[in-house]
Amino acid sequence: MVKLYGSPTSTCTRLVALICKEKNIPYELIQINLAKGEQKAASFTAIQPFGQVPYIDDDGFILYESRAIARYLIKKYPNQGTPLIPSDPKAQALFEQAASVEVFNFTNFVQPIVFEKVFKPRFGLQTNEARVGELLKTLQEKLDVYEVILSKQKYLAGDFLTLADLTHLPYGTAFYTNGFAEVFDSRPNLARWWKDISNRPAWLAVKDGA
Repeated sequence: MVKLYGSPTSTCTRLVALICKEKNIPYELIQINLAKGEQKAASFTAIQPFGQVPYIDDDGFILYESRAIARYLIKKYPNQGTPLIPSDPKAQALFEQAASVEVFNFTNFVQPIVFEKVFKPRFGLQTNEARVGELLKTLQEKLDVYEVILSKQKYLAGDFLTLADLTHLPYGTAFYTNGFAEVFDSRPNLARWWKDISNRPAWLAVKDGA
């Protein structure tokens, strides 16, 4: 059984748990208390040198970085659960294209907005509304392109679901449910896509805690 070291509410931990659910991979969550700083303890950084969650222990094979873990698990179990990375070279190239789009045209903007609007207030810090406005303006432009792409195909890499779609879920859900639903809902094709991926049983099983 895969041992998943992380926090149940961590966005990156939930991404790995999501992939385990999609691929029908049994896993054991070993909880790391982020509030107590357990991820910065010497025993943890000896394995994950950046002091971040999650990492996995797969029968002695240690791996960190959630996207790398997701790819590893998908490739290790290609015929189990949902196929999330295509094997055909052209389809795989379209997947890699979509995966790059997610990082540089979505998460790079959504993540800091979530930090400003969700995480800062939890620690009694003031939101930088000017920064949120700047990020949101650029994100809106990026999502206009998403709308065009999704008007021509069902998912970001084509008419098949891939990991590139699912990696939007952890931060995208925090964004959507904390005052920004209209950003997605005002774009019909984006809204259709978001409703599809955010209602997958695997995500519903882990979205409130891995």
